[in-house]
Amino acid sequence: MNALKAFEAAARHGGFIGASDELHVTWGAVSRHVKLLEDHLGVALFVRQPQGVRLTAAGCQLLPVLTDAFAQIARETERLSHNAAELRVICPPGTSIRWLLPRLDTFQTAHPEYRLKLTTDFYTDSGFDPYDADIGFSVSNWPNRASDLEVLTLFPSLLTPACAPGYAHDKALTSPSDLSRCDVLHESRAHEDWAAWANAFAPNGLDPKSGQVFPNIDIATKAAVMGLGVVMADLVLCREELDSGALVTPFPDLVCQSPLGGICILGGRENWSTPKVEAFKSWAYKSAEPDRAAARAILDALGAEAPLDRQD
Repeated sequence: MNALKAFEAAARHGGFIGASDELHVTWGAVSRHVKLLEDHLGVALFVRQPQGVRLTAAGCQLLPVLTDAFAQIARETERLSHNAAELRVICPPGTSIRWLLPRLDTFQTAHPEYRLKLTTDFYTDSGFDPYDADIGFSVSNWPNRASDLEVLTLFPSLLTPACAPGYAHDKALTSPSDLSRCDVLHESRAHEDWAAWANAFAPNGLDPKSGQVFPNIDIATKAAVMGLGVVMADLVLCREELDSGALVTPFPDLVCQSPLGGICILGGRENWSTPKVEAFKSWAYKSAEPDRAAARAILDALGAEAPLDRQD
């Protein structure tokens, strides 16, 4: 390889001195490498002249092949280096706004060696595609998930109805059956969260498919803050509104876990243990510890159990 590099550089520079400057070796070393290559091939590549060197017919044939090959090697190694330093993350809008984005600066500060590229979007019908991203945020019980994906659950999704204080007062919410008089706000057309809660606590007093549908939990929650109805609040993702009093929970003891499981990160098995993915996994799991602790406290108070530390 050194002999090929020496020949290619000398041919481009029209002599050994220019090649020696480029390769940071003596011109004599360049000359010796070229002579070794000529001996190996059994053909002269240069005509040595007092003013420099001139390519022979064989040298003219070999030069473009090497130039193209070295250029291709350089492009591919640059691409690999770029990909190794770029961390592609995809996260749905609600989780992005309410959990990931407020924390993301701490990852970038801790790992400046990685260029994080965040895509805030929903997945296609096929679910997470490891060719589109290195890491994805999702829910741990996503149906029909591909078997070649690794999953790490960050924290559980604990659900209970929430609304603006004025709305709760006006509707006189004292029992789950009172929700039949309310405007129900959904974060998706699937209605899984309200269906699970109604099945557990209001089997006869609530139509879980009634009400208004919004694109994601962030918009549905903001609609509830505006007094438009009752949202099924995630006790982690809606913590800011609950802590500030912008939302209240009329039935704080009636909490269920989401049928879709907790918030998780996932990725392709082939890249799951690469340094950049390991760094993000470690950061995300550590960042979610306060959320797991808060969920444990809620579940302990309710006498319930949940797989908070599950790593699938």
